Amino acid sequence: MRDAFLAGGGRNLPKVEYPAVDTAAVDRALLEARPLIAQSGPARDWLERIADRLATASTMLKALGQPAFFDASRELYGSPSEALPDSSASPLQLARRLRRIINGLNHLDLGAPEDASATDQDVARRMSAAVLRFFGDDAPTVEIVDQLSANATAGAERIRIRAGANFTDRDVDQLVHHEAGIHVATALNGRTQTALPILASSHPGTTRTQEGLAVFAEFITGCMDVDRLSRLADRVLAIQMAVDGADFIEVYRHFLEQAERSAGQSRSQPTTEQIQREAFEQARRVFRGGVLEGGAPFTKDVVYLDGLLRVHDFLRSLVAAGRADILQLLFCGKLSLADIPVLCELTEMGLLKAPKFLPPWAADRRFLVSYLAYSGFLERVRMGQVHERYAEVLASAPVARFS
Repeated sequence: MRDAFLAGGGRNLPKVEYPAVDTAAVDRALLEARPLIAQSGPARDWLERIADRLATASTMLKALGQPAFFDASRELYGSPSEALPDSSASPLQLARRLRRIINGLNHLDLGAPEDASATDQDVARRMSAAVLRFFGDDAPTVEIVDQLSANATAGAERIRIRAGANFTDRDVDQLVHHEAGIHVATALNGRTQTALPILASSHPGTTRTQEGLAVFAEFITGCMDVDRLSRLADRVLAIQMAVDGADFIEVYRHFLEQAERSAGQSRSQPTTEQIQREAFEQARRVFRGGVLEGGAPFTKDVVYLDGLLRVHDFLRSLVAAGRADILQLLFCGKLSLADIPVLCELTEMGLLKAPKFLPPWAADRRFLVSYLAYSGFLERVRMGQVHERYAEVLASAPVARFS
Protein backbone atom coordinates (compact mmCIF):
# COMPACT_ATOMS: atom_id res chain seq x y z
CA MET A 1 0.00 0.00 0.00
CA ARG A 2 2.85 2.36 0.79
CA ASP A 3 4.57 1.69 -2.52
CA ALA A 4 1.34 2.18 -4.46
CA PHE A 5 0.55 5.39 -2.57
CA LEU A 6 3.97 6.91 -3.21
CA ALA A 7 4.00 5.75 -6.85
CA GLY A 8 0.76 7.71 -7.31
CA GLY A 9 2.36 10.86 -5.97
CA GLY A 10 0.50 10.66 -2.65
CA ARG A 11 -2.71 11.92 -4.26
CA ASN A 12 -5.04 8.99 -3.55
CA LEU A 13 -6.13 7.60 -0.20
CA PRO A 14 -4.79 4.10 0.43
CA LYS A 15 -7.43 1.40 0.14
CA VAL A 16 -7.20 -0.47 3.41
CA GLU A 17 -9.21 -3.57 4.24
CA TYR A 18 -8.69 -4.93 7.73
CA PRO A 19 -9.22 -8.62 8.44
CA ALA A 20 -11.97 -9.54 10.85
CA VAL A 21 -10.57 -10.04 14.35
CA ASP A 22 -12.08 -12.77 16.49
CA THR A 23 -11.60 -11.91 20.16
CA ALA A 24 -14.19 -14.39 21.42
CA ALA A 25 -11.56 -16.45 23.28
CA VAL A 26 -10.37 -13.33 25.11
CA ASP A 27 -13.93 -12.35 25.99
CA ARG A 28 -14.62 -15.85 27.36
CA ALA A 29 -11.43 -15.82 29.41
CA LEU A 30 -12.34 -12.46 30.92
CA LEU A 31 -15.81 -13.78 31.76
CA GLU A 32 -14.24 -16.70 33.60
CA ALA A 33 -11.65 -14.51 35.31
CA ARG A 34 -13.88 -11.83 36.77
CA PRO A 35 -15.49 -14.00 39.52
CA LEU A 36 -11.99 -15.11 40.54
CA ILE A 37 -10.74 -11.51 40.53
CA ALA A 38 -13.55 -10.61 42.95
CA GLN A 39 -11.95 -13.01 45.46
CA SER A 40 -8.33 -11.93 44.96
CA GLY A 41 -7.93 -9.83 48.11
CA PRO A 42 -5.50 -6.92 47.89
CA ALA A 43 -4.94 -7.50 44.17
CA ARG A 44 -8.63 -7.11 43.29
CA ASP A 45 -8.60 -3.47 42.11
CA TRP A 46 -5.37 -4.03 40.16
CA LEU A 47 -6.66 -7.12 38.34
CA GLU A 48 -10.05 -5.54 37.66
CA ARG A 49 -8.28 -2.58 36.09
CA ILE A 50 -6.30 -4.94 33.83
CA ALA A 51 -9.45 -6.87 32.88
CA ASP A 52 -11.24 -3.65 31.98
CA ARG A 53 -8.34 -2.59 29.76
CA LEU A 54 -8.28 -5.95 28.00
CA ALA A 55 -12.03 -5.77 27.42
CA THR A 56 -11.68 -2.30 25.89
CA ALA A 57 -8.82 -3.52 23.69
CA SER A 58 -11.08 -6.37 22.51
CA THR A 59 -13.75 -3.83 21.61
CA MET A 60 -11.20 -1.69 19.78
CA LEU A 61 -9.91 -4.55 17.65
CA LYS A 62 -13.43 -5.57 16.65
CA ALA A 63 -14.00 -2.01 15.40
CA LEU A 64 -10.99 -1.75 13.07
CA GLY A 65 -11.55 0.87 10.38
CA GLN A 66 -14.69 2.23 12.08
CA PRO A 67 -15.32 5.35 14.20
CA ALA A 68 -15.84 3.16 17.29
CA PHE A 69 -12.15 2.19 17.03
CA PHE A 70 -11.24 5.77 17.95
CA ASP A 71 -13.58 5.78 20.96
CA ALA A 72 -11.88 2.70 22.41
CA SER A 73 -8.41 4.00 21.54
CA ARG A 74 -9.14 7.26 23.33
CA GLU A 75 -10.30 5.34 26.41
CA LEU A 76 -7.11 3.27 26.45
CA TYR A 77 -4.48 5.84 25.52
CA GLY A 78 -6.16 9.22 25.93
CA SER A 79 -6.32 11.97 23.33
CA PRO A 80 -4.19 15.08 22.69
CA SER A 81 -6.66 17.51 24.24
CA GLU A 82 -7.23 15.65 27.54
CA ALA A 83 -5.58 17.37 30.52
CA LEU A 84 -2.76 15.59 32.33
CA PRO A 85 -3.30 14.53 35.97
CA ASP A 86 -2.97 17.39 38.46
CA SER A 87 -2.52 19.84 35.61
CA SER A 88 -4.56 22.09 33.36
CA ALA A 89 -2.14 21.39 30.49
CA SER A 90 -2.82 18.74 27.84
CA PRO A 91 -0.39 16.76 25.65
CA LEU A 92 -1.53 18.97 22.75
CA GLN A 93 -0.59 22.17 24.56
CA LEU A 94 2.75 20.70 25.59
CA ALA A 95 3.47 19.48 22.05
CA ARG A 96 2.72 22.94 20.64
CA ARG A 97 4.98 24.56 23.23
CA LEU A 98 7.73 22.07 22.49
CA ARG A 99 7.38 22.66 18.76
CA ARG A 100 7.71 26.44 19.26
CA ILE A 101 10.89 25.96 21.30
CA ILE A 102 12.39 23.62 18.72
CA ASN A 103 11.50 25.98 15.88
CA GLY A 104 13.44 28.67 17.74
CA LEU A 105 16.54 26.47 17.56
CA ASN A 106 16.39 25.85 13.81
CA HIS A 107 19.11 28.42 13.08
CA LEU A 108 21.66 26.60 15.24
CA ASP A 109 24.18 23.99 14.13
CA LEU A 110 23.85 21.39 16.89
CA GLY A 111 26.61 19.22 15.52
CA ALA A 112 24.66 16.81 13.35
CA PRO A 113 26.97 14.01 12.11
CA GLU A 114 28.28 14.12 8.56
CA ASP A 115 26.84 10.68 7.87
CA ALA A 116 23.38 10.19 9.39
CA SER A 117 22.45 7.14 7.38
CA ALA A 118 22.93 4.01 9.45
CA THR A 119 21.03 1.20 7.74
CA ASP A 120 18.69 -1.41 9.18
CA GLN A 121 21.61 -3.87 8.99
CA ASP A 122 23.85 -1.51 11.01
CA VAL A 123 21.18 -1.17 13.69
CA ALA A 124 20.58 -4.92 13.82
CA ARG A 125 24.30 -5.61 14.32
CA ARG A 126 24.64 -3.05 17.13
CA MET A 127 21.42 -4.15 18.77
CA SER A 128 22.46 -7.81 18.67
CA ALA A 129 25.77 -7.00 20.33
CA ALA A 130 24.07 -4.85 22.98
CA VAL A 131 21.43 -7.40 24.00
CA LEU A 132 23.97 -10.25 24.09
CA ARG A 133 26.21 -8.19 26.36
CA PHE A 134 23.34 -7.19 28.65
CA PHE A 135 21.09 -10.27 28.72
CA GLY A 136 23.51 -13.10 27.94
CA ASP A 137 21.70 -16.38 27.31
CA ASP A 138 18.34 -14.61 27.72
CA ALA A 139 19.02 -12.19 24.86
CA PRO A 140 16.22 -11.92 22.26
CA THR A 141 16.89 -12.43 18.58
CA VAL A 142 17.07 -9.34 16.36
CA GLU A 143 15.20 -9.43 13.04
CA ILE A 144 14.70 -7.08 10.10
CA VAL A 145 11.09 -7.12 8.89
CA ASP A 146 9.00 -5.32 6.26
CA GLN A 147 5.62 -5.05 8.02
CA LEU A 148 6.33 -2.55 10.77
CA SER A 149 5.10 1.01 11.27
CA ALA A 150 7.60 1.84 14.05
CA ASN A 151 11.34 1.88 13.47
CA ALA A 152 11.60 -0.96 15.97
CA THR A 153 9.55 -3.00 18.44
CA ALA A 154 10.75 -5.31 21.17
CA GLY A 155 9.62 -8.18 23.38
CA ALA A 156 11.18 -10.93 25.41
CA GLU A 157 11.72 -13.19 22.39
CA ARG A 158 12.72 -10.82 19.62
CA ILE A 159 13.48 -7.26 18.58
CA ARG A 160 12.23 -6.27 15.14
CA ILE A 161 13.82 -3.53 13.01
CA ARG A 162 11.90 -1.97 10.11
CA ALA A 163 13.49 -2.86 6.78
CA GLY A 164 14.62 0.09 4.69
CA ALA A 165 14.63 2.58 7.57
CA ASN A 166 17.61 4.90 7.98
CA PHE A 167 19.02 6.01 11.31
CA THR A 168 21.35 8.60 12.79
CA ASP A 169 23.93 7.66 15.41
CA ARG A 170 21.58 8.96 18.13
CA ASP A 171 18.69 6.95 16.69
CA VAL A 172 20.68 3.76 17.19
CA ASP A 173 21.57 4.60 20.80
CA GLN A 174 17.95 5.59 21.48
CA LEU A 175 16.70 2.24 20.18
CA VAL A 176 19.17 0.31 22.32
CA HIS A 177 18.19 2.08 25.54
CA HIS A 178 14.47 2.32 24.68
CA GLU A 179 13.78 -1.12 23.24
CA ALA A 180 16.38 -3.30 24.95
CA GLY A 181 16.97 -1.38 28.18
CA ILE A 182 13.27 -1.02 28.99
CA HIS A 183 10.93 -3.14 26.88
CA VAL A 184 13.07 -6.29 26.77
CA ALA A 185 14.29 -5.91 30.36
CA THR A 186 10.79 -5.52 31.83
CA ALA A 187 9.50 -8.42 29.72
CA LEU A 188 12.28 -10.75 30.89
CA ASN A 189 11.95 -9.58 34.50
CA GLY A 190 8.22 -10.21 34.29
CA ARG A 191 8.90 -13.79 33.24
CA THR A 192 10.61 -14.44 36.57
CA GLN A 193 7.46 -13.43 38.49
CA THR A 194 6.05 -16.94 38.84
CA ALA A 195 3.44 -15.84 41.40
CA LEU A 196 2.31 -12.90 39.26
CA PRO A 197 2.76 -13.97 35.62
CA ILE A 198 0.60 -11.08 34.33
CA LEU A 199 3.71 -8.93 34.84
CA ALA A 200 5.33 -10.64 31.83
CA SER A 201 2.55 -9.48 29.50
CA SER A 202 2.27 -6.20 27.63
CA HIS A 203 -1.25 -4.82 27.54
CA PRO A 204 -2.78 -1.37 26.98
CA GLY A 205 -2.95 -0.72 30.71
CA THR A 206 0.86 -0.59 30.89
CA THR A 207 1.62 1.23 27.63
CA ARG A 208 1.76 4.79 28.96
CA THR A 209 4.15 3.94 31.80
CA GLN A 210 6.32 1.59 29.72
CA GLU A 211 6.76 4.09 26.88
CA GLY A 212 7.25 6.96 29.32
CA LEU A 213 9.97 5.00 31.10
CA ALA A 214 11.57 4.12 27.77
CA VAL A 215 11.69 7.77 26.62
CA PHE A 216 13.02 8.78 30.04
CA ALA A 217 15.80 6.21 29.49
CA GLU A 218 16.74 8.07 26.30
CA PHE A 219 17.02 11.30 28.29
CA ILE A 220 18.94 9.99 31.28
CA THR A 221 21.50 8.21 29.06
CA GLY A 222 22.15 11.33 26.98
CA CYS A 223 20.72 9.81 23.80
CA MET A 224 17.85 12.24 23.31
CA ASP A 225 18.21 14.86 20.59
CA VAL A 226 16.11 17.59 19.01
CA ASP A 227 15.03 15.39 16.09
CA ARG A 228 13.62 12.79 18.48
CA LEU A 229 11.81 15.45 20.51
CA SER A 230 10.40 16.83 17.28
CA ARG A 231 8.99 13.44 16.31
CA LEU A 232 7.31 13.02 19.69
CA ALA A 233 5.70 16.45 19.48
CA ASP A 234 4.73 16.14 15.81
CA ARG A 235 2.94 12.82 16.39
CA VAL A 236 0.69 14.47 18.98
CA LEU A 237 0.00 17.38 16.63
CA ALA A 238 -0.77 15.00 13.76
CA ILE A 239 -3.19 12.97 15.87
CA GLN A 240 -5.05 16.16 16.72
CA MET A 241 -5.14 17.05 13.02
CA ALA A 242 -6.82 13.71 12.34
CA VAL A 243 -9.22 14.15 15.28
CA ASP A 244 -10.20 17.49 13.75
CA GLY A 245 -10.96 15.80 10.42
CA ALA A 246 -7.69 15.77 8.44
CA ASP A 247 -7.44 12.70 6.21
CA PHE A 248 -4.42 10.48 5.56
CA ILE A 249 -3.19 12.60 2.64
CA GLU A 250 -3.26 15.82 4.66
CA VAL A 251 -1.36 14.26 7.56
CA TYR A 252 1.12 12.66 5.14
CA ARG A 253 1.78 16.09 3.61
CA HIS A 254 2.24 17.56 7.09
CA PHE A 255 4.95 15.02 7.86
CA LEU A 256 6.42 15.46 4.38
CA GLU A 257 6.83 19.20 4.95
CA GLN A 258 8.43 18.58 8.33
CA ALA A 259 10.82 16.01 6.84
CA GLU A 260 11.78 18.27 3.93
CA ARG A 261 12.44 21.18 6.30
CA SER A 262 14.57 18.96 8.52
CA ALA A 263 16.47 17.57 5.52
CA GLY A 264 17.27 21.08 4.35
CA GLN A 265 19.02 21.77 7.67
CA SER A 266 20.88 18.47 7.79
CA ARG A 267 24.43 17.85 6.64
CA SER A 268 23.40 14.39 5.55
CA GLN A 269 20.96 14.71 2.68
CA PRO A 270 18.36 11.90 2.54
CA THR A 271 16.91 11.04 -0.85
CA THR A 272 13.43 12.12 -1.91
CA GLU A 273 12.33 8.48 -1.68
CA GLN A 274 13.62 8.20 1.89
CA ILE A 275 11.81 11.40 2.90
CA GLN A 276 8.54 10.24 1.35
CA ARG A 277 8.74 6.78 2.90
CA GLU A 278 9.38 8.24 6.34
CA ALA A 279 6.46 10.67 5.99
CA PHE A 280 4.21 7.77 5.01
CA GLU A 281 5.32 5.68 8.00
CA GLN A 282 4.68 8.56 10.40
CA ALA A 283 1.20 9.08 8.93
CA ARG A 284 0.57 5.33 9.11
CA ARG A 285 1.19 5.44 12.88
CA VAL A 286 -1.67 7.94 13.22
CA PHE A 287 -4.19 6.10 11.05
CA ARG A 288 -3.44 2.39 11.61
CA GLY A 289 -6.74 0.82 12.62
CA GLY A 290 -8.61 4.12 12.28
CA VAL A 291 -10.57 5.93 9.59
CA LEU A 292 -8.38 7.20 6.75
CA GLU A 293 -10.89 9.91 5.82
CA GLY A 294 -10.22 11.59 9.17
CA GLY A 295 -12.01 12.09 12.46
CA ALA A 296 -11.10 8.75 14.09
CA PRO A 297 -7.33 8.08 14.42
CA PHE A 298 -5.29 5.72 16.58
CA THR A 299 -4.21 7.75 19.63
CA LYS A 300 -1.48 5.54 21.08
CA ASP A 301 1.34 7.94 20.17
CA VAL A 302 0.00 10.47 22.66
CA VAL A 303 1.47 8.32 25.44
CA TYR A 304 5.14 8.99 24.63
CA LEU A 305 5.12 12.64 25.66
CA ASP A 306 2.36 12.12 28.22
CA GLY A 307 4.08 9.08 29.72
CA LEU A 308 7.47 10.79 29.86
CA LEU A 309 6.07 13.63 31.97
CA ARG A 310 4.20 11.28 34.29
CA VAL A 311 7.20 8.99 34.80
CA HIS A 312 9.55 11.91 35.37
CA ASP A 313 7.21 13.50 37.93
CA PHE A 314 6.71 10.14 39.64
CA LEU A 315 10.45 9.51 39.91
CA ARG A 316 11.02 12.96 41.39
CA SER A 317 8.20 12.34 43.86
CA LEU A 318 9.79 9.06 44.94
CA VAL A 319 13.02 10.78 45.86
CA ALA A 320 11.27 13.74 47.50
CA ALA A 321 9.27 11.29 49.64
CA GLY A 322 12.38 9.27 50.55
CA ARG A 323 11.05 6.21 48.69
CA ALA A 324 13.96 5.35 46.39
CA ASP A 325 13.23 1.72 47.32
CA ILE A 326 10.50 1.76 44.66
CA LEU A 327 12.94 2.49 41.82
CA GLN A 328 13.73 -1.21 41.39
CA LEU A 329 10.07 -2.15 41.56
CA LEU A 330 9.42 -0.21 38.34
CA PHE A 331 11.50 -2.80 36.46
CA CYS A 332 9.90 -5.94 37.92
CA GLY A 333 7.69 -6.39 34.86
CA LYS A 334 5.10 -4.72 32.66
CA LEU A 335 3.25 -2.41 35.00
CA SER A 336 1.59 0.99 35.34
CA LEU A 337 2.35 3.72 37.86
CA ALA A 338 -1.14 3.14 39.23
CA ASP A 339 -0.09 -0.41 40.12
CA ILE A 340 2.71 0.65 42.48
CA PRO A 341 0.76 0.62 45.80
CA VAL A 342 -0.63 -2.90 45.35
CA LEU A 343 2.70 -4.20 44.06
CA CYS A 344 4.38 -2.83 47.19
CA GLU A 345 1.85 -4.79 49.23
CA LEU A 346 2.40 -7.95 47.16
CA THR A 347 6.16 -7.52 47.57
CA GLU A 348 5.71 -7.43 51.34
CA MET A 349 3.75 -10.69 51.05
CA GLY A 350 6.71 -12.29 49.27
CA LEU A 351 4.95 -12.58 45.89
CA LEU A 352 7.19 -10.23 43.88
CA LYS A 353 10.83 -10.93 43.02
CA ALA A 354 13.54 -8.32 42.54
CA PRO A 355 14.28 -7.55 38.86
CA LYS A 356 16.93 -9.76 37.29
CA PHE A 357 17.95 -7.11 34.77
CA LEU A 358 18.39 -3.40 35.42
CA PRO A 359 19.69 -0.95 32.79
CA PRO A 360 22.98 0.62 33.94
CA TRP A 361 21.44 4.06 34.50
CA ALA A 362 18.88 2.58 36.91
CA ALA A 363 21.42 0.34 38.64
CA ASP A 364 23.61 3.38 39.38
CA ARG A 365 21.29 4.91 41.93
CA ARG A 366 23.90 7.41 43.12
CA PHE A 367 23.61 9.43 39.92
CA LEU A 368 19.91 8.79 39.35
CA VAL A 369 18.84 9.86 42.84
CA SER A 370 21.05 12.96 42.78
CA TYR A 371 19.63 13.96 39.39
CA LEU A 372 16.05 13.47 40.57
CA ALA A 373 16.70 15.32 43.82
CA TYR A 374 18.10 18.29 41.90
CA SER A 375 15.26 18.19 39.39
CA GLY A 376 12.71 18.20 42.20
CA PHE A 377 14.55 21.04 43.92
CA LEU A 378 14.58 23.08 40.71
CA GLU A 379 10.83 22.60 40.37
CA ARG A 380 10.41 24.44 43.68
CA VAL A 381 12.37 27.46 42.47
CA ARG A 382 10.23 30.23 41.01
CA MET A 383 11.73 30.68 37.55
CA GLY A 384 9.33 33.18 36.01
CA GLN A 385 11.22 36.35 36.97
CA VAL A 386 14.55 34.66 36.23
CA HIS A 387 13.41 33.85 32.69
CA GLU A 388 12.15 37.40 32.17
CA ARG A 389 15.43 38.94 33.37
CA TYR A 390 17.60 36.73 31.19
CA ALA A 391 15.27 37.23 28.23
CA GLU A 392 15.99 40.97 28.43
CA VAL A 393 19.74 40.36 28.68
CA LEU A 394 19.77 37.94 25.75
CA ALA A 395 17.58 40.13 23.55
CA SER A 396 20.34 42.75 23.35
CA ALA A 397 23.25 40.28 23.09
CA PRO A 398 24.56 39.60 19.56
CA VAL A 399 24.70 36.04 18.22
CA ALA A 400 27.95 34.36 19.28
CA ARG A 401 29.75 33.32 16.09
CA PHE A 402 33.27 31.98 16.53
CA SER A 403 35.78 32.31 13.72
